Amino acid sequence: MSSRTSDFHAWPDPVEVLNAEGQSEIVLICEHASNYIPEVFDGLGLPPEDLVRHIAWDIGAEAVSRALSLHLDAPCFIGKYSRLLIDLNRPPESPTSIPERSEATDIPGNFHLGAEDRQLRTDRIFTPFQAAISRHLDLRQQQGRPTKIIAIHSFTPVFLGEQRPWHAGILFGKSFGLGRQIIDRLTEITKLRIGANVPYVIERISDYAIPVHGEDRGLDAVLVEIRQDLIGSADGQSRWATYLAGALS
Repeated sequence: MSSRTSDFHAWPDPVEVLNAEGQSEIVLICEHASNYIPEVFDGLGLPPEDLVRHIAWDIGAEAVSRALSLHLDAPCFIGKYSRLLIDLNRPPESPTSIPERSEATDIPGNFHLGAEDRQLRTDRIFTPFQAAISRHLDLRQQQGRPTKIIAIHSFTPVFLGEQRPWHAGILFGKSFGLGRQIIDRLTEITKLRIGANVPYVIERISDYAIPVHGEDRGLDAVLVEIRQDLIGSADGQSRWATYLAGALS
């Protein structure tokens, strides 16, 4: 613990803000952009091949978010740490905030964490990331600017042996109108299978951006899940950024 605490201030910033002055009504959030884990954590006890899998990050989501930010002239908040250290789209009290198991893989470095270790990750990664978004949304609301939140994620084609047939999913809670509008436009643009509230659903215990930054402020907020094999290459990432720009314009 002492070595981790001494390295605390050497860790990179937990958030990169793109195009903060962008004029779009859209604010983009990409919580699972990175698989970065500081050396002091020794990869959380995982081999390198596990740290490039979906369990550590959302493959392709960062590149799509960056390109979409340019297409729309939209602010974008990029997470800079692996979801295995602490998940930026989970409330800290969620059982999956710091997972001991992800999909079928145990995360040894997260076993039996004490309160001090959990608080360190919350204070250094989770809280500053959310605070940066909150400050930005506060300012927009003070200025009376229309605002919609779009979170960008990716999902695996197969989960625990089960095939997922959708090319993308649009997840929403209270923002039914915006969610259905995006589904209809994406379906028209791509001619692909776009599902509603698949492969997950929005729940307050397992989601943060949509209920807290969106619904609690009375803002439309939708989470976009793209199947990761479709955005694993630069061509696919560019293609899906263009698709989403068309659906959101």
